[in-house]
Amino acid sequence: MKEFIEKFADILECDPAELTGATKFRELDDWDSIAGLSVIGMVDEEYGVTFGADDMKACQTIEDLYKRMESKK
Repeated sequence: MKEFIEKFADILECDPAELTGATKFRELDDWDSIAGLSVIGMVDEEYGVTFGADDMKACQTIEDLYKRMESKK
């Protein structure tokens, strides 16, 4: 989870210490559709998991994203 948060923070260009699993990513100032596509790409590249828009819509927090990705491995 820590590594996932660090990669997520890289996408948003923010300090990973500002994020936790409970962070509601859509409420972050730098969150937009480009960030969403970047997360989908990161999950595919770094973890080898196909993640789509429906997966993103089903998640509210960073932990939700992580758990959904893990469930697809």
